[in-house]
Amino acid sequence: MKKHSSFFDLSTNELNELYQELHEKYNKYKEMNLKLDMSRGKPCPEQLELSMEMLDMLKSEDQLKAGDNTDCRNYGGVDGILEAKELFSQMLGVSTKEMIIGGNSSLNMMHDTISRAMLLGVGADELPWGRLPKVKFLCPSPGYDRHFAICELLNIEMVTIDMNQDGPDMDIVEKLVSEDDSIKGIWCVPKYSNPDGITYSDEVVDRLARMKTKAKDFRIFWDDAYTVHHLSDKPDQLKNILITCKSAGNPDRVYMFSSTSKITFPGSGVAMLASSEYNVNVIKKQLGVQTIGPDKINQLRHVLFLKNMDNVKIHMRKQAAIIKPKFDLVLNHLETDLGDKNIAMWNKPNGGYFISLNTMDGCAKEIVNMAGKIGVTLTNAGATYPYGKDPRDRNIRIAPTFPSIRELKTAIEVLSVCIQLTSIQKILADRD
Repeated sequence: MKKHSSFFDLSTNELNELYQELHEKYNKYKEMNLKLDMSRGKPCPEQLELSMEMLDMLKSEDQLKAGDNTDCRNYGGVDGILEAKELFSQMLGVSTKEMIIGGNSSLNMMHDTISRAMLLGVGADELPWGRLPKVKFLCPSPGYDRHFAICELLNIEMVTIDMNQDGPDMDIVEKLVSEDDSIKGIWCVPKYSNPDGITYSDEVVDRLARMKTKAKDFRIFWDDAYTVHHLSDKPDQLKNILITCKSAGNPDRVYMFSSTSKITFPGSGVAMLASSEYNVNVIKKQLGVQTIGPDKINQLRHVLFLKNMDNVKIHMRKQAAIIKPKFDLVLNHLETDLGDKNIAMWNKPNGGYFISLNTMDGCAKEIVNMAGKIGVTLTNAGATYPYGKDPRDRNIRIAPTFPSIRELKTAIEVLSVCIQLTSIQKILADRD
């Protein structure tokens, strides 16, 4: 059978013949008893090894004291040690007075920030969100499933916003927030977004900062998880949202979050929250009741290991050297296997942890199920949308970082076969 540029150019007989060939491949993979997991964006063991030196940083009593002579083994320092603020404030482009350094999880900080807003409000004069008849969040999608899980847990209604190539559809965002005071927030992964790999344009940042909102206590939850996670020597540039909000006359509008979870150890990293001094002071007062302080020893060893931003950049280039070949493998295989068939499209991210693939409408769940039946685990279809419901059933999030190159090659081959089989079924069904 001669090569065609598109499945849609093939006759029904040709499609049926191709389906049989692909199904034979599928059955051979089934016989291999595969156990491959591409469901989460986890660093691989080789990445974790890069930070092992950090565990030996603190060996004497003197080394366990912060610069202000605080004994990091003891209680106190609810907002973190100054050295950590000095380092990570540079990473986020804020001042040390605009930062809180927490425990190992920025997701934990996001969850707690929203929970406090529900219980206590976001300011001294603001009504707790939990006392309102309804609270809504705007959710640019495809997006991060764990953001959506927080909203679902706290009974916050989610409103899906389409993602464009420069960020969320701001025409829709501006319209909704200007009309509805029950909309209290928006989730944003502004740099190398999860999963699309999109970095918000300056215009999108400007519009988010200056837009008129009916709710005066509206907040942007700015999850800058991948701020230094580049895959290229020419990284994307993201405009500073906190400075932009100040310039727009809305200094308290944004909460910025980040962490070292994919810089050092995901289970033992350092998380950070940045916002206006007013917001930080409100949160510090509330934290003083919640905790007597974070893990200052872990903060101290991160500072001793990472040292400064120049060293962070060197460390992240080592990370990129490990994972970029994996991204290249996936992208090259997708292009070779699917590039001319008009049945899928995907992003080519400049950083971050994911590749976002869109299939034909109505195919993603079946593709994920087919792959799962032969031992290749992918993120659940629909997970990148609120309530787990992709309105077009087409988005699949690929997480290339954790598997070995050999495992990844097999997994992407299986995915490619499943995409082609499901697409042929869809095309044939549409012809009936």
